[in-house]
Amino acid sequence: MFLGIDTSNYTTSIAACDSGLNCLVNNKRLLKVNEGERGLRQSNAVFQHTVNLPELFTASKGLFNGIEAVGVSTKPCSFEGSYMPCFMVGKSNAYSISCALGIPCFETTHQTGHILSALYSAEKLELINQRFLAFHVSGGTTDALVVTPDAEKIINIEKIGTSLDLHAGQVIDRTGVMLGLKFPCGSELDRLSLESDAEFKIRPSVKGLNCSLSGVENKASKMIIDGAKPCDVAMFSIEYILRTIEAMLNNAISAYGDMPVVFVGGVMSNSKISKYFKKKYNAYFAKPEFSCDNALGCAIYAALKFGK
Repeated sequence: MFLGIDTSNYTTSIAACDSGLNCLVNNKRLLKVNEGERGLRQSNAVFQHTVNLPELFTASKGLFNGIEAVGVSTKPCSFEGSYMPCFMVGKSNAYSISCALGIPCFETTHQTGHILSALYSAEKLELINQRFLAFHVSGGTTDALVVTPDAEKIINIEKIGTSLDLHAGQVIDRTGVMLGLKFPCGSELDRLSLESDAEFKIRPSVKGLNCSLSGVENKASKMIIDGAKPCDVAMFSIEYILRTIEAMLNNAISAYGDMPVVFVGGVMSNSKISKYFKKKYNAYFAKPEFSCDNALGCAIYAALKFGK
């Protein structure tokens, strides 16, 4: 059995898989954000992870017998300067378990974990042996990535595009908070948008492989002030993100060639977005429980590293 730990900015999670890379445990807890707020201070996130991890392990008592290795995300991504204090909580717990049991601890990134978890959920883990495109779209990332096999890191991730201002998840959450939804707002905004039959002509702000999303928040705010129906505001925000990602994807295919496409991150669990890209681009998506932040990818990473 292989244990995975992930302490991201909004979720505490632990998971386990067996040597056949089958998920055995996938437990997580969302961090609490006060009503009306649009995020958490890192000090608050660190405190909540410190409280949550022992409680998650207690609730999972008896499910982690025979752990052979631990995998843990220790930073958001592999790019230079990537760091968030919240990941240090997972790291300290992982190394404590590793030292106490005398087993290896393998460090990876939150982004790598997302990709491995999505590939598992889509039954496409074999893609780690070839080149593919990935889009990691969440509250902290709107990244276009080229992923290739790597002997040391399992997969190598090259960022080829990103948002130059707000990330897609921030747009979703800020729009949702303006509409009075509970943070994080993704699932509620998704449900609300399904009530809309409005159509919008979107001209996304995309230059090459980079995008800008700050205008969406401003437009959504104006729509609310002008009395637009909440469901239409929700639909506009989601449709704008969809068209932005599509423009980035088409530019990536033009620049890097046609190859499999994998979508990861909480925003990609949106029903309209996932349905659209699955149908038009035959893209791969994680199931909702593996699309949002989770530790399964860290467990899979540990299993793959242990087997080398």
